[in-house]
Amino acid sequence: MTTPLAALALLQSYDPQVEHPGNGTFFVATVVKMLVVFAVTLGLVSLLTLAERKISAWIQDRHGPNRVGPGGLLQPVADGLKNFMKERVSPGFVYAPIFWLAPALAFVPALVSFAVIPFAAPLPTPWGLIPMVVADVPIGFLYILSISSLGVYGITLAGWASNNKYSLLGGLRSSAQMVSYEIAMGMSTIPILLLAGNVSLGAIIRQQAVTGWNVFALSVAFFVFMVAAFAETNRLPFDLPEAESELIAGYHTEYSGMAFAMFFISEYSAMITQSALMVTLFFGGWDIPFTSWDNEAPYSVLKSLATLASFGAKTLFFLFTFIWIRWTLPRFRYDQLMSLGWKVMLPVALAYIVIVATAILALDAAGVARGPLYGGILFAMNLVLLVILFVWLDRGRLISPASGRARAAEVARLRARAFEVRQGRRAPVAELAGEAAD
Repeated sequence: MTTPLAALALLQSYDPQVEHPGNGTFFVATVVKMLVVFAVTLGLVSLLTLAERKISAWIQDRHGPNRVGPGGLLQPVADGLKNFMKERVSPGFVYAPIFWLAPALAFVPALVSFAVIPFAAPLPTPWGLIPMVVADVPIGFLYILSISSLGVYGITLAGWASNNKYSLLGGLRSSAQMVSYEIAMGMSTIPILLLAGNVSLGAIIRQQAVTGWNVFALSVAFFVFMVAAFAETNRLPFDLPEAESELIAGYHTEYSGMAFAMFFISEYSAMITQSALMVTLFFGGWDIPFTSWDNEAPYSVLKSLATLASFGAKTLFFLFTFIWIRWTLPRFRYDQLMSLGWKVMLPVALAYIVIVATAILALDAAGVARGPLYGGILFAMNLVLLVILFVWLDRGRLISPASGRARAAEVARLRARAFEVRQGRRAPVAELAGEAAD
C-alpha cells in the first residue's frame, strides 16, 4: 500500500519545468547545499544575537554593544570564544547522559527543519536544473510539522535531567505550551492545503504566484500561525518556560559553557526556520511580488539570485519582527497563555477551516477560475472576518482573565469614590476596599 501512495505523492509534486540532474550531480549538489545552509544558518544565528542587542538598545535609546570591533560587530565572536573557554560544570545531582544530550536534542530539530524550505528559483547548470532546496521532498509541509515538534523533547528532558525544581517547572511549562500551540499552528495551515491542493512547499509557492499571497487570501490563518510561531519558539510574550522572575533561568538553570549556548542557538535557529516558513506559506516564498518573470522558464542564474534576495529580505523582516515584539510586549501570565491557546486560538482556527472550505467550494461551484479574482474574493471575506475578530469579539474581555472582570461603569464609580475619599468627603479607605471586594 505504501509504495503506490508514495509514487502518487511524487507524481503530484513533480514540476515538469524542472529537469533534475543525474544521480552524481544530485548527490554533490545536495552535499554543497547542506554545507552552505548549515554555515549560513549558524552565521546568521551569531549575527542575530548582535541584532537582538542592537535593536533592543535602539528601542530603549541605548548604544548596545560597541566596544568589541567596529560598532560592536565582533561581539558575537567574543561571546562564542567565551562560551568555548568556560568550564563545563556538571552538577553532582543531575542525570548526566540525558543532561548532556538534551541541548543537542533541542538544537537539531530547529536546524533540520529548514532542509525542505525552498529558498530560490531552480539554478541552471550544465548538468541540469538544481532545485534550491536541500531536500526536495513531496511532503515538505508535513515534514516541518513533525520535525519541529521534536524540539520540545530537548527542553523537557533538560528540565527533568537537571534534578532542579525550577528547571523541571520550566520544562513542564514548555511542553504544555508547545503542545497547546502546535494544535493551533497545525489547524491554521489546513486552509493553505485546501487552497493549494498539495502538501509540497513548492506547490504552495506556485499557487501563490497564481492567486496572490496567502497573507491576503488567508489573513486569519496568518494571524493564528504567527502567534503560534512566537509560542513555539519560546519568545516573548510567550517565554514562560524561562521566566527569570519566577524560575531563575528555567530549563537551562544548571547549564554552563557551550551546553548553555546550545539552547540559545536552537532558539535563534527556530526563529529563522519559523520566519522562513511564514514567508513560504503566506508571502509567496522566493516569489518576487508584482512580476511573473521569476516564475516562468527558462530559468537563469539571475533569476536564482534575485529570488534568493527576495526570500532573504522577507525572512529578515520577520526576524526583525521577532526581536521587535520581544522588546515591546510584556510577558503573559501562565493562565493567560493557556487561556489564549485553548479558548481563543484553537476555536478560531477550527471555525476558520469551516469558513474557508465553504468559500472554496462555493467559488469552485460558481466557476470562478483560480487567479487574481479568486484571491480578491477571499481577501474581501478575510477583511470582514478580521473586523469581526478584532473589533466585535475582542472588547477587552476575550482572553479571560487577561482583563478585569468589573464593568466600565463599576470601575468609574469606584474611581470616583476613591477621589472623594482622598478629598475627605467620603468614608475611609477600609470601606472602599470592602465595596471593591464585594
